Amino acid sequence: QVQEAESGGRSVQAGGSLRLSCELSGYECMGWFRQAPGKEREEVARISSDGGNAYYADSVKDRFTISQDNAKNTMYLQMRNLKPEDTAMYYCAADCYYELADGSWQYVYWGQGTRVSVSS
Repeated sequence: QVQEAESGGRSVQAGGSLRLSCELSGYECMGWFRQAPGKEREEVARISSDGGNAYYADSVKDRFTISQDNAKNTMYLQMRNLKPEDTAMYYCAADCYYELADGSWQYVYWGQGTRVSVSS
């Protein structure tokens, strides 16, 4: 289960940085999603429990970094050079699997979300 809600979201100015945290335990696959008002949910980043095979959406590549601290059972999303278009509710998710039917990654467990707002 996702033990706690995500944390770390707040309002920042463009160009700023934030680090989101999510307490997780014992999953082989974890990720971060975001959903902006009026837009579809977007998978932002994904990581496996061994830290390898990280995935990033093109929109955040080279700006966001997903990582985990196994000793703290916590997953992070370090966000740099934030842009107004990064404004969204961010969710952590765990226990993912690849859906052959549509070629997407599906997740079983979800956090409650933390809001990130980036002003220009």
